[in-house]
Amino acid sequence: MEKELRYISGIIKQQGRKLLGNYSITPPQFVALQWLFEHGDMTIGDLSNKMYLAFSTTTDLVDRMENNQLVKRVRDEHDRRVVRIHLLEEGGRIIEEVIDKRRKYLNSVLVDFTEDEITEFSNLLTKLHEEMIKE
Repeated sequence: MEKELRYISGIIKQQGRKLLGNYSITPPQFVALQWLFEHGDMTIGDLSNKMYLAFSTTTDLVDRMENNQLVKRVRDEHDRRVVRIHLLEEGGRIIEEVIDKRRKYLNSVLVDFTEDEITEFSNLLTKLHEEMIKE
């Protein structure tokens, strides 16, 4: 099972990189944008922790995304010492387009699965994910 999950993960990553070839962002930038898209504004420290990157690496990543007008730094309204990274419209548009293309790819792979198989598979993946984040 571990081997199959590893292979599937590799294929998904490879397909994702192909899709990103049509955009002016790198895979790590995509991951950062995705975190912001799904969880809202966060500090560079929070983003660093989520991405398992050094703070300095994340700062460089955010600098490049800010230069490309995908995100912007915003001072926290309640604590001016805190700076949050905010996803801009263009960053959100890219995420939505790429995710839509990923869904279409997955649907094309699942074409020979029945609705019941897809539902069961999805439920099992959700259960696996929930068990993994408990630890």
